[in-house]
Amino acid sequence: MPKSIPIFLGSLLGLCMQTSMALELQSPDISNHSRMKKQQEYSGFGCDGENISPALKWKDIPSGTKSFALTVHDPDAPREGGWWHWLVFNLPRDTRTLEAGAGNPASGLMPKQAIQSRTDFGKMGYGGPCPPEGHGTHHYPFTLYALDVEKLPLDENATPTKVDRMIKKHMLGSSSITGLYSR
Repeated sequence: MPKSIPIFLGSLLGLCMQTSMALELQSPDISNHSRMKKQQEYSGFGCDGENISPALKWKDIPSGTKSFALTVHDPDAPREGGWWHWLVFNLPRDTRTLEAGAGNPASGLMPKQAIQSRTDFGKMGYGGPCPPEGHGTHHYPFTLYALDVEKLPLDENATPTKVDRMIKKHMLGSSSITGLYSR
């Protein structure tokens, strides 16, 4: 057998192993493409949920990851550009979980370096689903991003659009769980 064949096969095996290990977001509180719970619903704007962010965990971190960011965006909202429900960035590289309720800035459950910026509710932190009554089922992708920088040069007052743009500029990989909700 020529010497190049084992090298080629080894390279091919390495490539296959790399592509099979993609960032994976999981949650004990949300099942992909299933209805979210009432406790996760927003409290306000006519909604009377508990506004508790779900527990999240992740694995299979891309090589070169220096931090993480998390967003929740409702593309079905009846306004141009959808509705931003949660933006978190500067999650340290060694973070692998967020406890239920970490989206409440007063809870103390978010890593200290992480920043929860302003949402379309006009507040920092998690804002749960609150679609208009009778508007059908809305989709809420919880998207975790692995980033190639330790910190995004933004603060809690950054607009959702600016945060999203910076995340996408530094993204190494992403994974989503999409919750569904209607009223």
